[in-house]
Amino acid sequence: MSLKKVHDIQPKDFKFSNENLKKAEEILKKYPKENKKSAVMPFLYLAQKQNDNWIPLSAMKYIAKFLSMPYISVYEVATFYTMYNLAPVGKHFIQVCTTTPCLIRGADKIVKLCKEKISPNENQISKNGSCSWMEVECLGACVSAPMIQINESYYEDLDEKSTIEILDSLIKDKPLKPGSYRGRKNTAPEKEYSANGENYA
Repeated sequence: MSLKKVHDIQPKDFKFSNENLKKAEEILKKYPKENKKSAVMPFLYLAQKQNDNWIPLSAMKYIAKFLSMPYISVYEVATFYTMYNLAPVGKHFIQVCTTTPCLIRGADKIVKLCKEKISPNENQISKNGSCSWMEVECLGACVSAPMIQINESYYEDLDEKSTIEILDSLIKDKPLKPGSYRGRKNTAPEKEYSANGENYA
């Protein structure tokens, strides 16, 4: 999305909902009063969750005032970490890991499918407004490569067939369950054996 378009959709005001206000107060209890600005990252996360998975400028200004810190300091944090979205994303936000382990196992094919089924470009919302995607660095699930993160959930051990099924489910707004698509439990080896060598997987 262009800078002009992002500017055009910026809301004028933002404030935490009553529920998030309570969460914010609980977060502040974890920090010394003189260092309450340390809560800036969880506050940004709250704002993002409340605002359809992206953080408007008005939310950063609100957080700066809430934590008695300069607005530019909040902006610096929000723009440094890729987990914060500074422009609208789809309801189903797909992050494709393309770091070496995932790339070796076929992440490039997942990227190609996202281009075909969601949108031709990263950070471009699909025509029906339900999805968007982007390439990201390591998501910490190398053993289950290739994998994607959709909103807060991990979809692991993917291939072209399972990726197509997942993407189609998102387009229909009926997302499939997250987890391993090869039946792996947590990060266990694909085949496990008992002490006497018998396969019990």
